Amino acid sequence: MIRTIFWKKNSVVMIDQNALPLVEKLIVCRSYRDVIVAIKNLTIRGAPAIGVAAALGAALGALELPPLPPEQFDKRFEAVCDEISQARPTARNLFWALDRMKRVARKTSSADQPKRVANLIREARRICEEDISANRRMGSHGSVLLADGDNVLTHCNAGALATAGYGTALGVIRAAAQQGKKLHIFVDETRPVLQGARLTAWELKKEKIPFTLITDNMAGFLMQQGKIDKIIVGADRIAANGDAANKIGTYTLAVLAKAHGVPFYIAAPLATMDTALRTGRQIPIEERNGTEVTRFNGAPCAPKGTTAYNPAFDVTPAKLITAIITEKGILRKPFRNSIARLHQGEKHS
Repeated sequence: MIRTIFWKKNSVVMIDQNALPLVEKLIVCRSYRDVIVAIKNLTIRGAPAIGVAAALGAALGALELPPLPPEQFDKRFEAVCDEISQARPTARNLFWALDRMKRVARKTSSADQPKRVANLIREARRICEEDISANRRMGSHGSVLLADGDNVLTHCNAGALATAGYGTALGVIRAAAQQGKKLHIFVDETRPVLQGARLTAWELKKEKIPFTLITDNMAGFLMQQGKIDKIIVGADRIAANGDAANKIGTYTLAVLAKAHGVPFYIAAPLATMDTALRTGRQIPIEERNGTEVTRFNGAPCAPKGTTAYNPAFDVTPAKLITAIITEKGILRKPFRNSIARLHQGEKHS
């Protein structure tokens, strides 16, 4: 199994996703600020993986603190978490993971500092392992939605590389393939930084799952030709009503899917759901540097001085989503009710 990120010898180790698919190498982060840089520059990306990175980064930050009185430790650790929280704004998992880490810090305030740090490291590693376990359960639940012989379209990368391991949308595909279902995957290249071409194709090739790479603007044509049976993507944040933010271009696919009668599924863990937001209009959308659009593989692909608009995500309205696959099962419409019931159950579990 691909392990995207893990804790080793008081460091955070992660696959360098910017180097893929040409070079497979690991990056070692020895400071929480190294983790912040890795999140910002897409060395690690994908909402669940960003959440795990945030937790492990917070643990690193706690480890870096000098001996302090408890109140000063609390203040400095909160500052570390706040700094990490600025890395990327859309992925709900980042904030969810930091909230868990801060709760552990508060619960252990009476312990000595070495024990508090050990507890924080343990919690961060638990978040990492829980993510893999949740992805496996999500894959098992979602695999029933894929039939033998299906042609499945996916967008961006929602595989092992977007998580601590196994994957969300690709985890569903992986689980169905492991059950013996013969699938063919159409992979959107996913401009501007080609997460589909570079990362999803790399994962599918490793898994020996048949796939075809397409440009983003081919998807509608394939649906018109009847060549797409299902669409499954991940999500970076899901509002209380089921509106979902995912990689830019997802909304376009959902509209096309509706027009052509193609089921459109989202696979995401509970940590991606933000029930404090009533609708997707409240989801913050990250805008990245326009050079990601005006340059390709380091070389200019637009006239010098060209201004580019580069939102990293868009929001797909709940009405366009057929179902949401989680580690607790498949959610159906009305999503506001099914999401509320799921979270209510979590509170009492």
